Amino acid sequence: MSHYASQYRVEPGKALHLSKIDADFKPKNLDKAQGNEQLRNHIRKMSGLQNMLYAEGKRSLLVVFQGLDASGKDGTIRKVFSGINPAGCRVTSFKQPTPEELEHDFLWRCHRYAPRKGMIAVFNRSHYEDVLIVRVHNLAPKRIWSQRFEMINNFEQMLAVDNNTTILKFYLHISKDEQLRRFGKRLDNPAKNWKISDADYKERAFWDEYVEAFEDMMPRTSTEHAPWYVIPANHKWYRNLVISQIIADALDGMDMRMPAPTVDMGQIRREYHQAKMDGGKS
Repeated sequence: MSHYASQYRVEPGKALHLSKIDADFKPKNLDKAQGNEQLRNHIRKMSGLQNMLYAEGKRSLLVVFQGLDASGKDGTIRKVFSGINPAGCRVTSFKQPTPEELEHDFLWRCHRYAPRKGMIAVFNRSHYEDVLIVRVHNLAPKRIWSQRFEMINNFEQMLAVDNNTTILKFYLHISKDEQLRRFGKRLDNPAKNWKISDADYKERAFWDEYVEAFEDMMPRTSTEHAPWYVIPANHKWYRNLVISQIIADALDGMDMRMPAPTVDMGQIRREYHQAKMDGGKS
């Protein structure tokens, strides 16, 4: 386990107080330029390991991102996965459930986007919305949403055991002041005006309720096979650095092997060299 993984991992069953975690943290001995150079190294490493994951086809990776509005889920995914081959990775963003999704159990819409073997799946929001938004806005009684923690744990254990899926879950931890600053940048930048919604500002009124929901949810659903990580996210470069290293280390720890060729390589080499010789004579 990398030092970042051990530093930011949520301990199962242990009380979590987000107010005691500095969202503005960055190491004193590491600046942005150094961090970005390390990030590039991690992205290159992830690219090579993803190629092996896809070729081997024996296991998969699920990466879940949660966080309050403007915490940087889109930006993190765009940057950290910039070196990943899209053929082997699928990003799914979960918004308000559709009528079809509401006709199924709450896990259905996420389960169908879980990664098949050889693939990486990235969830921008996830099945955890049904123990967060549902709780904060009283869309279901406590007796309903409180039972879902165990269902989620069983669901993730099933993915880990039945499909050999490694699961990493990241909570992007920003301060309330930083959220307001980012909202302001969206207002000031015409290219980002489209990201503004009335709901974003209305949800700020529920900041404390969301924090309480996250603090309750993460220790109850951080497990050995599907850990949560609380990532200081006020500084985007540090956020990206930490997450990229945790993902790269997790891929590296899978101990993957390139599969053996399924064809006679000797015969193909002979045909190749013969074709080159014949081409050279023409």
